[in-house]
Amino acid sequence: MLALDHIVFAGTNAQEASANYGRRFSFKAVKGGEHESWGTYNFLAYFSNDSYLEWLGISNYEKAKHSDNPLIKHLVYVIDQQQPGPFQFALRTDQLDSYIEHFHKHNIPFHGPFHGKRRRSDSTVLSWRMLFPEYNYKEQVLPFLIEWESSNDVSSLFNPQAITRIKYGGMDKDTFGHIYQLKPRKLIKNQLSLQNSKITFTDNEMLSFELE
Repeated sequence: MLALDHIVFAGTNAQEASANYGRRFSFKAVKGGEHESWGTYNFLAYFSNDSYLEWLGISNYEKAKHSDNPLIKHLVYVIDQQQPGPFQFALRTDQLDSYIEHFHKHNIPFHGPFHGKRRRSDSTVLSWRMLFPEYNYKEQVLPFLIEWESSNDVSSLFNPQAITRIKYGGMDKDTFGHIYQLKPRKLIKNQLSLQNSKITFTDNEMLSFELE
């Protein structure tokens, strides 16, 4: 089963935005690092259910603008539209290749996998792969899949809260479940379960979440 990996925020100043949000909800965010090939950087807040919030900022607009990574394209769009806040989320898997086979088998258009890496403040490099079911980022959100290729053990940085629920209005539950191979429980309407959180399907197209 998939797990919630992280929720992505956009903003012109990731450090300031993460600090303001942390003061509001009583948690601490730390500097993640630089994505040199994408022209971006991030600040991160880790939580007890092995998920985190990411504030993704642009350090080199020209690099970001010309990136072929769907997440970076989406980020540039929401910043250009002056729409700060949560705009995307990632679901964690250790079977990314099987999802590629699933997408091919069921004619689900996708992009990737994209290889990502960032240099952390201690100079170590963290690497991962991302897979994106195709979506029009000007009109909707479909979460991307992420598979970590190197250890991302940050248990010492966990805040005590947990991201318990994502509220999502991008599409209906059955279609979403088919794309991500998540089986709904018959007695629970408008909800899908992840390993460490839940997704509630709403009529509101704005992405939101519950932090408890």
